[in-house]
Amino acid sequence: MTIATMRSSLTQDDIRRLVRGDSPEARANAAHKICRRIDTMEMSEGDKESARQVLDLMCNDTAVLVRRALAVTLRNSPKLPRDIALKLARDVDAIAVPVLKNSPVITDEDLVEIVLAGAAEKQVAIAQRASLGEGLTEVIALYAAKPAVEACTLNEGATFSDDAFAGLLKRFANDNEIKGALVSRNALPIHVTEKLVNMVTGELFDRLVNKHELPPQLAIEIASGTRERATLDLVEQAGLTSDPERFVQQLHLNGRLTPSLIMRSLCLGHIGFVEHAMAELAGVPRSKSWLMIHDAGALGLKTIFERAGLPSGMFTAFRLAIDIYHKTEMDGGDGDRNRFRQKMVERVLTQFQAIPRADLEYLLEKLDALDTIRERVVAA
Repeated sequence: MTIATMRSSLTQDDIRRLVRGDSPEARANAAHKICRRIDTMEMSEGDKESARQVLDLMCNDTAVLVRRALAVTLRNSPKLPRDIALKLARDVDAIAVPVLKNSPVITDEDLVEIVLAGAAEKQVAIAQRASLGEGLTEVIALYAAKPAVEACTLNEGATFSDDAFAGLLKRFANDNEIKGALVSRNALPIHVTEKLVNMVTGELFDRLVNKHELPPQLAIEIASGTRERATLDLVEQAGLTSDPERFVQQLHLNGRLTPSLIMRSLCLGHIGFVEHAMAELAGVPRSKSWLMIHDAGALGLKTIFERAGLPSGMFTAFRLAIDIYHKTEMDGGDGDRNRFRQKMVERVLTQFQAIPRADLEYLLEKLDALDTIRERVVAA
């Protein structure tokens, strides 16, 4: 794409407006058109050099409006030369931010240098990039201004190293906004969750222990009330744990692997936890537990139920729950467990009135269906 090609593609007026436009608005409009054309055309090496000269002309324009047109139009383009991208990144915030937040041609090393330069708005823009490597995240966590650290912590595309987490917790130990941003992340390493338990209180504490996996013993202590009171439920922790076998063993050692806990877990769709729990109580491998629960017929289910020492009066509801689980279509989507829970509770409420009222209340709360389903319980 030579200058001559540009003239034929954009008309001579576009080039003239860019070079000698009477107003910033006219030059910015020409810059926008030329940038769009550059971004969409196939270019040889010679064309790229010609394009770079035109872009450099825009980058050095005295009008902010022209430079911003360049920055915004090519903020996502791999065709923006790195040296020009860096010039824009070091420009005023209105021009730098689109490039810093989006440009694929700026390296992590470039971004680290800009973070360390200390301009808060630019740091925030970098922290909001679609993905951040561990090294860049660590520099933001340790040295950037608080708004950038918060933006980075809320960014699910940011990869945190253990050192970044440790530095963040030390630097902002008394800042609830940063700790709240950490709690809001989709996932946290278990050792980070454990540290946060001792650093947050109130609503933030409740959110932490209900959203993120805890070490088994810590989960038991909290649920037992030996730590700060929370709405922690061991059933939901069973669904969060990455090591269900160890979690079940800890529950058993602490006398918390109760029939009620297992039944509640089953009703809420945590079938993996139930399989591990039945294996633990029955003294069999998890593979055998799975086979007896799912693939050995009614006799196999009853056998492991009895070997696990669960109350005989619970077997009918337990068998019903397994039956509903097998009949519920599971595609791995977010709605799988909710569909199972809805079917489970509706069947239990309508067919098995002998189930303890406390368990019914628990299931109702979990389904957020208090008003409509509670009427059936009261009527019964």
